[in-house]
Amino acid sequence: MNEDELWPIIHRERSRLADLLATLTPDEWDAPSLCDGWRVRDVAAHAITSADYSTPTMLLGALRARGDFNRLMDRMAREQGSRPTAEVLQRYRRHATSRRRPPVTKPVDPLVDVLVHSQDVAIPLRREHPMPAEPARLAARFVLDRGFPYDALRKNPGIRFVATDVEFVAGDGEPAQGPISAILLALTGRPAGWDRLSRPDQPRVPFERPS
Repeated sequence: MNEDELWPIIHRERSRLADLLATLTPDEWDAPSLCDGWRVRDVAAHAITSADYSTPTMLLGALRARGDFNRLMDRMAREQGSRPTAEVLQRYRRHATSRRRPPVTKPVDPLVDVLVHSQDVAIPLRREHPMPAEPARLAARFVLDRGFPYDALRKNPGIRFVATDVEFVAGDGEPAQGPISAILLALTGRPAGWDRLSRPDQPRVPFERPS
């Protein structure tokens, strides 16, 4: 899939997330998300970061964070998430159709971001927000090939991921079966993804703050 085919999908999913955010109550905006230590508003602010920040801004932030990627993302999300709800939502809608992405990222990175972060918001709030299967398959395959910051197969040794709704198989070992949306969440470090996969007994992968 080339970029001209990919970006409309990303923009559509961003629009869907914006529509979901617009329905949230004040309590829901401040509720915990799937990302450890982040409120829903922090995830909402983080989800559009790639479209909102210029390369110089990102580089300056990296210097402030002493090159620590997770520290940079955490600081930016909390700073932006603490702004008024209306401002966070307006900012998200303003940049939803942007094609900007941070340096060293690839065109599929924004797709992974919007698909996964939409669930970071929807699942803990018990909101229905179905993940489209074909984009999720593309994102899951990309996560496997991407390495940092996911290292998905290294963190899940001895497991063979098998999707039940699209053609997708990855890894070696005992099968973990379920919808591709659950596999994508599991590959990106969300325990909520594992909850929807049938699998043999395996030690739960330590949960790290998602990227």
